[in-house]
Amino acid sequence: MKDPYETLGVTRTATDKEIKEAFKKLARKFHPDLHPDDKAAEAKFKDISAANDLLKDQEKRRRFDAGEIDATGAERPQERFYRDFADGGANASHASREGFASNEDLEEFLRRAFAGGGQRGHETFQARGQDVSYVLPVEFMEAVNGAQRTVTLPEGKTLQVTIPEGAEDRQMLRLKGQGMAGFGGGMAGDAYVELHVEPHPFFHRKDDNIHIEVPVTLKEAMLGARIEVPTISGPVTMTIPKGSNTGKTLRLRDKGIRNRKTGQRGHQLITLKAVLPSAEEHELVAFLENWQPKHPDHPRKEMLA
Repeated sequence: MKDPYETLGVTRTATDKEIKEAFKKLARKFHPDLHPDDKAAEAKFKDISAANDLLKDQEKRRRFDAGEIDATGAERPQERFYRDFADGGANASHASREGFASNEDLEEFLRRAFAGGGQRGHETFQARGQDVSYVLPVEFMEAVNGAQRTVTLPEGKTLQVTIPEGAEDRQMLRLKGQGMAGFGGGMAGDAYVELHVEPHPFFHRKDDNIHIEVPVTLKEAMLGARIEVPTISGPVTMTIPKGSNTGKTLRLRDKGIRNRKTGQRGHQLITLKAVLPSAEEHELVAFLENWQPKHPDHPRKEMLA
């Protein structure tokens, strides 16, 4: 079964609302009632329904994102984080994943498979070392801005991992020659590091854009203001227009993530949220009690129509 995010046409950072809207749109398009006797449409409808069932369930979505279950909801063999190998003790080896307890066991197996201690006349049997894979959790800001990480494995080996600027969740990095040692002088294998980007408290990534909700006071929203807002490259000052309502979106150009292919940066999109004072404001309450708006609004009109 395809990735449920791909099936619904949404990104991994999509909100519950975006997933719901995507499902409704596709369901209307491929519903069997609209395509009688169309087997392809029926199959598509089943796929999007299954994808929606998985992603709308918060626990199933979390487990899928963590790689614990597949797109059908079935359990997956758990991937091991580099620190998990500490459970095997100081002499533990990644070779155990392939049925060998250690590199020495692998070499012994090869010696027996190629009788004569690995020798054929004056030739020495050589074999490339096995590839190994790790899962590396990285902080959101490390992923968007890039970072250098030194990972020390339980057996004492260290890996220098360069997290590229704009790295994405589940992106795979290849470290050439950092896998298991070769046999008989053969080349070492490679190490593959899968990045798992951890969520940020208020930044959210969508493609190359950064989204953030910024609270503003009633005074700032009504009268306009110059306020300081966070970005992935540090705080900047921006103008809040007079009369800005909750939900208004402002854009900071080129304050998003640099695209690895084009070199251009995305934008930061700021959604304003007007908040009430945290303490009692008697003058404001008295004003509102006696205020008669000249142009009354009906914010719930469409809901009650």
